[in-house]
Amino acid sequence: MSSRSRSPLRIVSAPDTDLDFTREPPHDIEAEQAVLGAVMLAPHLLNELRSLVDENIFYRPVHGQIWETITALADRGAAYDAIAVSGPLRKTLRALGDASYLHTLMAAVTTTANAPCHVRRLRELAYARSVIETGSRLMQLGHNVQELDIDDDLRVRVSAACAVITTPDVRGWPDPMPLSAAGELPTFPLWVFPGWLSDYCGALAEVTQTPSDLSGSLALAVLSVAAAGRVWVQAPTWTEPTNVYTVVALPPGSRKSEVYAHMTAPIRTAELQLAERAKPAIIEAQLARRIAEAEAERTAAKAAAVTDPLKYADALAEASAAALELEKTIVPAKPALFTNDSSPEKLASLMAAQGGRFAVLGPEGKIFSILAGRYSKTPDLQAFLSGHAGEEMRIDRIGRDSERIEAATLTLGVCVQPGVLARLGDTPEFREQGLLGRILYSLPDPMLGSRKASPAPIPIPVQQTYSDNMTGLVLSLHGTAERVRPRHMLTFTPEAREAIIQLLDQTEPRFCFGGDLHHMTDWGGKLVGATVRIAALLHLATHHNDGRSQPITAGIFAAACQIIEYYTGHAKAAYDAIGADPVVADARALLEWASRTATSRFTARNVLTGFRRFKTLASLEPALRLLEAHGWLRRLPVPTPGARGGRPAAPAYELHPQVTA
Repeated sequence: MSSRSRSPLRIVSAPDTDLDFTREPPHDIEAEQAVLGAVMLAPHLLNELRSLVDENIFYRPVHGQIWETITALADRGAAYDAIAVSGPLRKTLRALGDASYLHTLMAAVTTTANAPCHVRRLRELAYARSVIETGSRLMQLGHNVQELDIDDDLRVRVSAACAVITTPDVRGWPDPMPLSAAGELPTFPLWVFPGWLSDYCGALAEVTQTPSDLSGSLALAVLSVAAAGRVWVQAPTWTEPTNVYTVVALPPGSRKSEVYAHMTAPIRTAELQLAERAKPAIIEAQLARRIAEAEAERTAAKAAAVTDPLKYADALAEASAAALELEKTIVPAKPALFTNDSSPEKLASLMAAQGGRFAVLGPEGKIFSILAGRYSKTPDLQAFLSGHAGEEMRIDRIGRDSERIEAATLTLGVCVQPGVLARLGDTPEFREQGLLGRILYSLPDPMLGSRKASPAPIPIPVQQTYSDNMTGLVLSLHGTAERVRPRHMLTFTPEAREAIIQLLDQTEPRFCFGGDLHHMTDWGGKLVGATVRIAALLHLATHHNDGRSQPITAGIFAAACQIIEYYTGHAKAAYDAIGADPVVADARALLEWASRTATSRFTARNVLTGFRRFKTLASLEPALRLLEAHGWLRRLPVPTPGARGGRPAAPAYELHPQVTA
């Protein structure tokens, strides 16, 4: 024992508190009477209140029995007025004055419109009684801890007791719907591809255990590499190039790199063959330029050494001719079809060197951080904007020769992580300048957790056919390394042209308020053009040997419409992830604020004063309407003003218990 003596235990009187364990639990008999009377007076109220009321919200037991009798009669399809209810409860009501008590209940009703308000109050009072009962139960558990069996855990029993008052009460609430406008995303329609391409994409998806969306989207990008800049397509009143931008979002570990390597293998094969074919012409041009450079230097030196004015004019003319010949002697660039990492300035130069046609392909999305200004600190989107539209590009830089591209056609085919896609909204210029509206998005299910350990391999004939057809298509359209080659203009059959016009008519109303493309008109405005481009690519894949000599049929255009329908659904999901719909973004922010601040009920004024995102009621109302329509909040009933009238109460809202759970 320590040297300091311990004080003996003594009883300490409880401090003065407001606790009074002899008080009657909270209740409101008049509100209980008003609810029961209102249901008997206005039977239609039962459907509205039944999901919110059970016998436990009534403090007076007889009121709970009356409610059970009303609901039992309703379930049998019988009337539940005072006369009908009094029959089963004759003995119970005798102590309260017989059936006349039911008329007392109805007489207590000032207006049936206030019944929902009374129900809300009764539910709060019932919850308060549960809190009191739980507190008493917890006190008993604490006092009786020494009597617990050795196998009993006090914490477990306390948690079980508290669950009564901590479990969210979702009675009367429907399951909230996701705020996304995208709904369930479709899978890529591989069946619209020609057989040789569909078979390979499906077999590759199977052997890698990846979604077919990945191989399908990359197939369109590879076809775009083959056709872009060489093939254009004539729509009813405009022309389109045949290049596309595809972005597939998948998490790490989804085997994006493996699928990318297989799908782009024919491009690398074709690129090597193009470089080999161009090698003699490049060497010849290099030698010619060396000779021209030597001749230009020789004639320039000769002219500089002439002192006789009569001979100077001839020497100068000779030197000028040599300089002009040197300028005309151009060494073609080594054929290159794509890159996966390049600054905007370097990309523009690569496009110029390749006659305006180039591609950015890769299993990762580093290009977006570069475009956002990783190196330049300023977003530079010219190559991607002009390169999608097939527009002229002029590149002028200080200290370097100007470069001009008559018709830039760029292909984009990259795989990104979902976080990269979500951060595209962090660079306002991406949407303001139209980059986001040019992309065909794909957000497939990654299949992680459900992949087979030993999938079927790709049949060798399927793999060989894909390699041969795709490589041959690239080589046939690229030919030699010439900088300028004639365009091939594809056309549509009359039936296909009519289908394009119908698609234009069907798409336009979708941009109106309430339409599914209202918040993404930048993407929707290019929907028909993208469909035309995809139809051209499908046509070339279907007729990979002689597609340039045939028109595009209505059947192929219908197949392209199936693909664009797929991309439309995924674009909605992508824009949702990016936060491109301001109303959805506001609604999500409001839910986050409520969850963070543990706010379950509020008025519009509470939000305006406590959440600075919203400045006015007009800016808040669209988010409130969206949340209410999707089941995330509901407007609380407002009591009807009494005889004296007065200003009606401001609307109040209650959030789904799931938000603050």
